[in-house]
Amino acid sequence: MRDIDKETGTNITEHHKAVSNIDTPSYFVKSKGGIDYVEYSYMRELADKYYPGWDWVIIKGEPHNDAYVVHGRLRWFDNGVWREGDSIAAHRIQVRREGGGFVDIGNDIKAANTDAIKKAFNMYLNIADDVYRNRIVDLSLTDEDKETIRNSMEGLDSEWVSKIEGSMERGEIEKPDMDRIIERIKSIKEEGENNE
Repeated sequence: MRDIDKETGTNITEHHKAVSNIDTPSYFVKSKGGIDYVEYSYMRELADKYYPGWDWVIIKGEPHNDAYVVHGRLRWFDNGVWREGDSIAAHRIQVRREGGGFVDIGNDIKAANTDAIKKAFNMYLNIADDVYRNRIVDLSLTDEDKETIRNSMEGLDSEWVSKIEGSMERGEIEKPDMDRIIERIKSIKEEGENNE
């Protein structure tokens, strides 16, 4: 992994969250066999807009059993840093029912490549995260969450208050921890009452 400074890392994270939170227009979402997918044209448009200069290279393509497999590499410029990631996808090779032979091998190869690049767009660039259920979730506490925890600490020993405040400020407490922390605060208060 390349060394990047904290500001660049934060900018990359915020940029990916913003792209992840873009709702895909319903007319670009299709369904096949009960599974939703997004048209390549839409994903490419967002890649061009939010990651200009991206590049896709096929590393290897080969038939495997009754499918064609493509291994490709996506490269993109991300807040001043060149990054890259690999993706692999396969597409079934269609064979004529009568007489043998391929239906359209070129289209099968193209479909495998398109599936691989779409997978990379989603995995690495967070495009269409809503459709592929990969949205980036912010687990950090909001000011309101912190205030809820502070209110629950009312009457708590100052040493505990200091420890919990420090944990909140360092980001060690996240949203999923809130109920557990509030329950722990209640039990500490009860222990204190029982010891008096």
